[in-house]
Amino acid sequence: MWRGGATAASAARALRSRMLGDPIHQPSTAILPIPSARAACSAPSAASTAPIVAEAAAASVAVSSGARSASDVLRHYGSCYWELSKARLSALVVATSGAGYVLGSGSIVDIAGLCYTCTGTMMVAASANTLNQVFEIKNDAKMKRTMLRPLPSGRISPVHAAMWATTVGTAGTALLACKANDLAAGLAASNLILYAFVYTPLKQIHPVNTWVGAVVGAIPPLLGWAAAASELSLNSMILPAALYFWQLPHFMALAYLCRADYLAGGYRMLSFADPTGKRTAWVSLRNCLYMLPLGLFAYNWGLTSEWFSFEASLLTTGLAMGALSFVLAPSQKSARRMFHGSLLYLPALMAGLILHRLPNEQKEHNNIHQTSEIAGVLRGAELWDEEERARQQREDPKHSRRAQSRPPVAYASVAPFPFLPVPVYVSPEAHEF
Repeated sequence: MWRGGATAASAARALRSRMLGDPIHQPSTAILPIPSARAACSAPSAASTAPIVAEAAAASVAVSSGARSASDVLRHYGSCYWELSKARLSALVVATSGAGYVLGSGSIVDIAGLCYTCTGTMMVAASANTLNQVFEIKNDAKMKRTMLRPLPSGRISPVHAAMWATTVGTAGTALLACKANDLAAGLAASNLILYAFVYTPLKQIHPVNTWVGAVVGAIPPLLGWAAAASELSLNSMILPAALYFWQLPHFMALAYLCRADYLAGGYRMLSFADPTGKRTAWVSLRNCLYMLPLGLFAYNWGLTSEWFSFEASLLTTGLAMGALSFVLAPSQKSARRMFHGSLLYLPALMAGLILHRLPNEQKEHNNIHQTSEIAGVLRGAELWDEEERARQQREDPKHSRRAQSRPPVAYASVAPFPFLPVPVYVSPEAHEF
């Protein structure tokens, strides 16, 4: 019995062990089902988040590549616009226009007006230079110094360049008309037409194009003077005359140095019919001599002090000596020396003009006249008010005493600003009720 009971108990324990599972002999039935279930539940979650992470990474790459492509596009067109505008040449035009504005100003230079004038001039110059390249695509493609420009190299289309030129030219002219005056805007527009539609085609027809181009270069300082003074006078011609005569030796030297390149491009220059270079050199020297009396004229006409006449004579003599060496021995070396001398001459001359300038008398006269008109209007208003008070005192002495207790009238609100409201006073009698 006992053995049988023990055997039965042992058999029961073995059965229970098989039912519950032995963690040693049957590890897969007792311990692992729970972790396996967790893994089975978590596996779909990881699988589902993988595409989301991939999509997010792809979107980030697309955004960064899009930003990079937009930056590349802006950089590309910015570079094209910069080259189409011939930024360095346009900067020289702006400098001459700014110098003309300062010379045409009175004792005080309007800085805001100067900035508006320079900005408008820069935009119009950029437009003219762009149109010049639009009309000369085929010619520029044949020249070593110009074949890599945006239009010959195909980096931008002619239609796009023409739209850029039209937009910036119109905006620059409108800016000058609104912030300067119609005279300055008219000079800018006429110079744009002269450069793009007269000088540019003439370069392929006749060597006289150099003289027409000199006229184009002489107009910007006249534009600056007109923007400052709203009119032109005899002494406003000093800087334009200097620029006109300066450009001829400057471009003659350049045409001699780049003679083969200009010939390949199909441009008609004086140096083509001058194999020895003598005629080109003599034209340079003659125009240098024309500049010698300009310093004296500037002093006699009241544009500058006497010091400028001395300095201008020295500068022009130095440039003329370079032209004389070109005449005596025409060569690449002497032409290059004269060309570099012309590059130094112009900024030195303009610096001397501005340093020794005298206030524009006509501008000062206009300012004084305007100030006197305002003072006269204010004085007239003051006298009228005094007469009105005297009349009221004669008619009603009590009322005049009450009127004297009120604040004084602000005469600036009467004129020259008639659009300001007239001060309204509360009658003392209203407080009695």
